[in-house]
Amino acid sequence: MKYPEVIYYNDELNDEFSAGGITPRKIDESYRYEGTVFRPLVRFLFYHIIAKPAAFLFLKLKFGHRIIGREKFRTVKGSYFMYGNHTNPIPDALIPTMLRPLKGAYVIVHADNVSIPYLGRVTPAMGAVPLPEGREAYKNFTACITGLVERGQVIAIYPEAHIWPYYTHIRNFRADSFHYPVTYDKPVFCFTNTYRRRRHSKTPRIVTYVDGPFYPDSSLRKPRRVKDLRDRVYEAMVRRSKSSDVELIKYIPAPKKDSDETI
Repeated sequence: MKYPEVIYYNDELNDEFSAGGITPRKIDESYRYEGTVFRPLVRFLFYHIIAKPAAFLFLKLKFGHRIIGREKFRTVKGSYFMYGNHTNPIPDALIPTMLRPLKGAYVIVHADNVSIPYLGRVTPAMGAVPLPEGREAYKNFTACITGLVERGQVIAIYPEAHIWPYYTHIRNFRADSFHYPVTYDKPVFCFTNTYRRRRHSKTPRIVTYVDGPFYPDSSLRKPRRVKDLRDRVYEAMVRRSKSSDVELIKYIPAPKKDSDETI
């Protein structure tokens, strides 16, 4: 099969292939995660009245988006965490909202997402929670996550961390981000975005599969509990990723340089 594009990668965990080109702001101790007193109003007006309907239309018209298994969320009340594969910059920002159409979700993001000119001022009100830099900033970040959990909010995370556009497999992500549900003793769901052929469009359909809930195993010590939760989520996502039937970009490991080569 001939692919429109081939990308060679060196590091499955750290290579980034998004084309944003944004200089991220520093998320230090001065960053206000709670925002101003107007943030709840901005979230209601912009997020619920404008952003969600626009996101729904964009995903439907551009990608024919479908969600399979959303009813599984009804088995859990209160706060929980969602983990998804990171394969498309704009849809990945919108899909967590579509999974929770009435209440939406908060998404732990890279600083790039709050550094976009003009729009970066609005994305925090839409639910973007940027990762911090430094110990003091981390305290504020942790307080923010704790507050969201206590208010029964849903938090989405992309454990692969870096965007590989239209990638149809699941990368071997770290277990680090799974300490959140273990720390707060909350259940986990995963959502796997797959790509399917469309008869009358070159743009593939995105079909999102929901699996869970997965609960931390209290019989294990914390480090093992984190790894066990990560492994169960990873296995579910790998299984669902096999539903993709189109591959627009082929990702191939870059040839290793012979360190012993004589110049």
